[in-house]
Amino acid sequence: MDTALFSPSSLFADSDGNSSADEAEKDANHNFVERKHQFPSMELIIREFSFHQLNANLLWPGTFAFAEWLVQNRQWIERRRLLELGSGTGALAIFLHKSFKFDITTSDYDDPDIEENIAHNCMVNGVTPILPHIRHSWGDDFPTHNPDWDLVIASDILLYVKQYSNLIKTLSFLLNSYKPKAREEVPYTAGENDSCLLPRPAFLMSWRRRIGKEDESLFFDGCDNAGLEVQHLGSRVYCIATREMTKKEGNF
Repeated sequence: MDTALFSPSSLFADSDGNSSADEAEKDANHNFVERKHQFPSMELIIREFSFHQLNANLLWPGTFAFAEWLVQNRQWIERRRLLELGSGTGALAIFLHKSFKFDITTSDYDDPDIEENIAHNCMVNGVTPILPHIRHSWGDDFPTHNPDWDLVIASDILLYVKQYSNLIKTLSFLLNSYKPKAREEVPYTAGENDSCLLPRPAFLMSWRRRIGKEDESLFFDGCDNAGLEVQHLGSRVYCIATREMTKKEGNF
C-alpha cells in the first residue's frame, strides 16, 4: 500500500487540547509512545507507534471531529453492528464502545502489530474482552464471506489515492454482500429528531486531512461507477450506500 507523505508532528492537535506531545511517555523498548487524548466526555490513554510505514501509528484530526459528530447524531447509529475500516490505534472504536456499548469490530491492514496494539489499547482503557478485529488489506478477498455489519465507518482514510479502487472494491463487497445477523432484532422506532435514518447497510465516512479536489472527485466518481450512492450529511461527513438500497429505503 502506498504511504502518504506528511509530517507526523502536524497531526497533533495541541492548540485545541485534543492531545499533547508533552504528555508522551515512551515504553521500555522505545517502539511506542503513550498519550492521553480527550474525546467527548472521556479521556483515553492510547499507545501509538513511534513510526509505522502505513500511518497506523497516530490519531488523526478526523478521529476527534468524527467522534463529536457521532455523539451529536447518536440516534442515526443506534442498534447498529459497526465495522471500522482503517482503525489504526483503535481509539475511535474504543471510545464508541465505552460510551454507548456499541457492537463494533475493528479492521486494518493485514499486520499483526496493528492488531496487537489495538488489543493493548482496549485493555489499558478497560475494554475487556477486547474488541474483535479483522486483518484485511483493501481489495483483497474479505476474510468474512457473509458480512453482517449494517454500518461501516472510517475517518481520514482518503490519503491513499492509488488505493481508491481497492477501497471501493472492499466497500462494494461489504455493502452488496450484507447478510442480517440470524437473530431476532428489536425494531427501531424513529424519534422526532430523526430527520434521516441511514440505509442498512451503509458506509459512514469523515475526514479532516486535506486532499485535492481532483483526488476527492476521483474517489466519488469511483463510487458512482461501482453503483454506490454518495450523500453529504454536513461537517465533511458522507454516507455511502448501494444505489439499489437507497432507492428501496428512500433515505436520500
